[in-house]
Amino acid sequence: MGAGHVRGLYLPGTSPVHALPAHTKIASLLCFVLVVVSTPRTAVEAFLGYAVLLAVVARLARVPAGTLLRRLLIEVPFLAFAVLLPFVAEGDRVTVLGLALSVDGLWGAWNVLAKGTLGVAASVLLAATTPLRELLSGLERLRLPGPLVQIATFMVRYVDVIADELRRMRIAQLSRGFEGNRLRHWGVLAHTAGALFIRAYERGERVHLAMLSRGYTGALPAAREVAAVPRDRGRGGRAQGGGARGDWVRALALPAAAVVLGLLARAR
Repeated sequence: MGAGHVRGLYLPGTSPVHALPAHTKIASLLCFVLVVVSTPRTAVEAFLGYAVLLAVVARLARVPAGTLLRRLLIEVPFLAFAVLLPFVAEGDRVTVLGLALSVDGLWGAWNVLAKGTLGVAASVLLAATTPLRELLSGLERLRLPGPLVQIATFMVRYVDVIADELRRMRIAQLSRGFEGNRLRHWGVLAHTAGALFIRAYERGERVHLAMLSRGYTGALPAAREVAAVPRDRGRGGRAQGGGARGDWVRALALPAAAVVLGLLARAR
């Protein structure tokens, strides 16, 4: 893909997590998120255990803790709703630091905070250990509908193209003395957004016509298949690392451990 934002998300490495095929990691992520979402909000020990599991994965993947924490900041705007829940929810109330807060609201805020943070952290680890091209191939291998994979492919490919177009428009405005930092400038900014949309739409039309002229029939050429297969062979042709079954076992170890923790927390 070669997109700048993609290179920023992926952290090249040779860790065991990097070596796993993309589709096994995607399946592992989905299973882990399902386990987290289905865990009762009162099972605090389970959520702490899930966080420890992700910390272990981050350690194995050699993803720096600072990088992981910085990328978790993306969820901060979405957590504003959770902060308001203890104040607006109804039901029994408890006094905390002189504030009368709803008990159900506190549990709801914890539920959103814990599950949202764990889900975002797992997604960040997936993006940090898997190149985007392999992610798209993994989605295709998991039988995601072809049109959805193509939409994701084109979106990723042209996000930076549109960003460059916006940057050039911004440079043109600055060269003419326009800064756009006042309320009365919003009209000009709205026209800029409209012009950017029209340019993006026209570019999409030209790209589509170019694809049709090259024989596009609704399906992209098949990419190199990335399967969970043996990568290295030792003496006698025996696979090293367990092959496809070993890849699935290693990838699903995370959700399997999460299931165990969730069952133990519910049994208490």
